[in-house]
Amino acid sequence: MRVLTAVIAIAAGVLIAGGYFFPALTDVQTLLLNWAIILAGFATLVGIFNLIAVHTGKIRRGEKGSVYSALLFIALVATLFFGMILRPDHSTMKIVMNGIIIPTEAALMGMLTISLLYAAIRLLRRRADMMGIIFLVTAALLMLGSATLPFGNIPLIGTLLSPWVTQILALGGARGILIGVALGTLTAGLRVLFGADRPYGGT
Repeated sequence: MRVLTAVIAIAAGVLIAGGYFFPALTDVQTLLLNWAIILAGFATLVGIFNLIAVHTGKIRRGEKGSVYSALLFIALVATLFFGMILRPDHSTMKIVMNGIIIPTEAALMGMLTISLLYAAIRLLRRRADMMGIIFLVTAALLMLGSATLPFGNIPLIGTLLSPWVTQILALGGARGILIGVALGTLTAGLRVLFGADRPYGGT
């Protein structure tokens, strides 16, 4: 069975990769990618049903935090119900998106920013080195430069320094991370294609 799964996975990977280089394999590549999208959709549904099962179990047992599980379940069912009836492009769904989901995401990002700054301060208390100081100063300058203040942007910080850091230094670092992710993904894919790694076989 492991040999069969290895053969199927390697053959599918070779056909999909070959579709980028040989036009004759484009139709096969498209078919396999469509199958993968369908399987990913079913996997998402399985994850949703598992989420519902876990939280409904917490509600039945009355565990600690079951109120939040009930709120999650109600919000999930209501969003799914109204989304299927009204469709995502309906004005009501857009109000929900703009009035609930986007502000929640913004609040989470704000909490993440404060948490990073607090972590930098704690890092300086334990080990005050040059890299920690640079990290803390950079985080503080970016927060001051991107914050919405009553009197507008801070001179030099909000108009010159913060954009330079985010658009040059941070963008270069983000590109480096993306290149590293791409190389790691390519390496992992090649190892699966050559049979060195067999995640589909349980090893």
